[in-house]
Amino acid sequence: MILETERLALHELTEADAPFILELLLSPGFRENIGDRGVSDLEGARGYIERARAGYEANGFGLWRADLKASGEATGLAGLVKRDGLEHPDVGYAFLEPFWGQGLASEAAAASLAYGRDRLGLSTIVAITKPANLGSIAVLKKIGMRDAGMILIPGHDEESCYFTT
Repeated sequence: MILETERLALHELTEADAPFILELLLSPGFRENIGDRGVSDLEGARGYIERARAGYEANGFGLWRADLKASGEATGLAGLVKRDGLEHPDVGYAFLEPFWGQGLASEAAAASLAYGRDRLGLSTIVAITKPANLGSIAVLKKIGMRDAGMILIPGHDEESCYFTT
């Protein structure tokens, strides 16, 4: 386990998570708010996990599976990402739609920020989101990030809202 919050335990992804990752990446909410990651089957999900694991090794952080402590059920992903086009690590999260509106994204994102600051010594952490993703904007503001304008990230067709610590 990487992190623990009141309700969540965050773990590194393993190959066994491929069915969960496939479900998450194919969910309408993920595709609408984050985008199509080109994953359409279990093999693609395994490739996504391999890239995540390479990020753990290269950066010392990544997106972690967020499980409900009470049941062990996987709810989503949260953590820190090193993205092309961003100078600083980016806090990211995505949850299956049945878990929206319960404060889990805020809980996981706040814990990820604290991990970056306290455990990794990161002085600046950023976040991006689509302008239409009002739920994500609310999460970022709730965890204390401030609006820093708009940014165009390589590989994106439209500008993203940019937040920073």
